[in-house]
Formats: sequence, C-alpha cells, structure tokens
Amino acid sequence: MEILNKVKNLDAYPKINEDFYSRTLSGGLITLVSSLAILFLFFSEFGLYLNSVTESKLTVDTSRGETLQVNFDVTFPSLACSLLSVDSMDISGEQHYDIRHDIIKKRIDPHGNVIESRQEGIGAPKIERPLQRHGGRLDHNETYCGSCFGAEMSDDDCCNSCEEVRDAYRKKGWALTHLDLIDQCKREGFIQKIKDEEGEGCNIHGFLEVNKVAGNFHFAPGKSFHLSNINIIDLIALQSENHNISHKINKLSFGKDFPGVVNPLDGVEWTHTGSSPGQYQYFIKVVPTIYTDIRGRKIHSNQFSVTEHFRDAEGFPRPLPGVFFIYDLNPIKVTLTEEHVPLLHFLTNVCAIIGGVFTVAGIVDALWYHGHRAIKKKVELGKYT
Repeated sequence: MEILNKVKNLDAYPKINEDFYSRTLSGGLITLVSSLAILFLFFSEFGLYLNSVTESKLTVDTSRGETLQVNFDVTFPSLACSLLSVDSMDISGEQHYDIRHDIIKKRIDPHGNVIESRQEGIGAPKIERPLQRHGGRLDHNETYCGSCFGAEMSDDDCCNSCEEVRDAYRKKGWALTHLDLIDQCKREGFIQKIKDEEGEGCNIHGFLEVNKVAGNFHFAPGKSFHLSNINIIDLIALQSENHNISHKINKLSFGKDFPGVVNPLDGVEWTHTGSSPGQYQYFIKVVPTIYTDIRGRKIHSNQFSVTEHFRDAEGFPRPLPGVFFIYDLNPIKVTLTEEHVPLLHFLTNVCAIIGGVFTVAGIVDALWYHGHRAIKKKVELGKYT
C-alpha cells in the first residue's frame, strides 16, 4: 500500500471535484472549434503518412564510359523532311552525320496535318538497270558498281547511291550542282522528292545514343559532312538560302522518365521572324539522376536546365543554319529516394497536434473567461458607485 501511495503522489493530472466546475458558452465554442481543428490536422497528417515522400541526396558522379539516351520530338512547320538531317558530335571526337536509325519523320502540311510517316534507315532504294561505272547498264548477272562520275579515289570505289556520289565529290573538294545529270540521283527521285515536299513541314522524333560526355546534336537543313576538320552543310542548288528554322519542341528528355520529372523544353515553341537565316542554340546542363521508388526499383535518368540564344547569320563567322542542342554533364549526381513517413514520426506529430491545440485552446479560454469576469466586475462596481 505504501508503494501505491507513492505512485499516487506522482499523479500529474490531479482531479477536481465536479462541484467546482464552471461551464460557459465561450468554453463550449472554443472546445468545438479546437476539436474540429484537431480532426482536420489529424487527417492531413494521416494523408501524408499514407503517401510517400521523396528524399534527395547529392553525390559526386564517378560513372565512366556510359552512354546517354536523348529522346526528342520536334516539329519544323517550314522545313521539308527531305532537307532535314540529324547530326551529333562530342568532345571525345565521335561524330555522326545524317543519323537515320531509330528516327521517324512525318511530312506535315501547312495546317499541321500528317501527310506521310516514314522510318529513316540506311541504304539507297533499288533501281532497275542503273548505270555502271564502265558506262553501260547493269546486266542480269552483273554486280552493281555505280559510277562516281570522276570522283573515285581508287579503281575499286563504287557509288551506288546519290548520297555516295555527293560524298565522293565532297572528299575531292568538288562542287556537285547538276544533280539532275547524276544517274543515281535521277533514278532515286531525289530531286523530285525535294520539289514534291516544297512548302511542307516535318515532324521528327526518335532517340539518339551518345557518349556521356559534353557534346551537341542538331537539326540542320541539308546534309552535314565533315571535311578538313570543318563542319559544312551542303545546301544543294534546289534549296533556297533562307531557311525558316521555326520549331516546336514537343518533347526533349535525357534518359527514362520518372515520377516528378520536369523537362523544361517540353512544349517550347520558337518562331523565326527575321529575313535572314540563323542558328538557334539551346545550352543544356544535364544532371545525372537516380530515382528509387518505394519498392526499391532504381531508374537511372537525368534532369536538365537550359538557356537559349539565337545567332543571326549576318554575324561573322557566319553560323550554320539549324537548331543546336549543346549539352554538358554536371559532375554532381542527384539521388532521389521514395519512402514512407515512419510510424513513430506519425504518432509524434499526432500527439503534438492534440496537445498543442488543447494547450492553445486552454490559453484562449482562460483569457476570455478571466477577461470577461474582470469587465463584468468593473461594470457592477460602476453601478453601485
């Protein structure tokens, strides 16, 4: 019994006889309001507990030798698909011109309607009885070896497509203007294709695999080539000099999508209003990101920030016309981890909500009650005097 009495003395919540209670209307209103506040805050906290939260952490990116997937979907309302090429290069020296793999082009009319969709690929169309390099036509049992029209580097060189003839001429440093006289170009319908697509636009979408180093990829009117360490764009005579590089970026991302990712260039549109051609540049800072969901699955992706700049063709040196995406890699990697709020954290917050609201409500009630009594006493004293 002595132990029980000692425990009884530890009671931090002494009870008051009900005869000393004084219930008021203001106290009832404050109790009602505080109860509603507790319920609202409790369900808000419970909703946060049910949903996951994302914790972020910054680390140094030490990965090497990886590749970066660039996903794009860009619409050029005033550039025909036959004039549009995709090129990429990076600081490691790797260069790819007129990329066609994993890229789809859609011809669109001035109203934005799709005329034709085609998968880009490597290889020239088949032509019947093409001109051989010896001057005659291809016989039935003869292997095709097209003429390079004087631009052969050796006796074994063959130019089996219009593209190969043009490339051979560039390697020689010769100009090739009369494409209508080239058998491969004429039979492939290259000239007619450009004429047929005059006034059309182009939607180009797909993806590129590039090295995970600084570099750029660009969409250029014409075919790009590398000659004497200078990037040149071969604009054939059938193309006009003033190329309208107005464009809309429907989607641009680096790597896989993950929850909460924001790609700042999605939906961005730029209209070329000048009379002279130019180069529109996007300077992109890519931030490697690892996202881990609530089940522990990891998504290796990237986020990026961007600035924009337009270079007018009237400047010197004269910029190559096109839309350029110049990217660089951030050495800091962001790790995003999706996780639930711990149960103890939730219980602590609930206790804080209940205790805090009751404490504040008690203070408000005491101030109201004692203030009201003091005013009432002064009023009564004023009546008797």
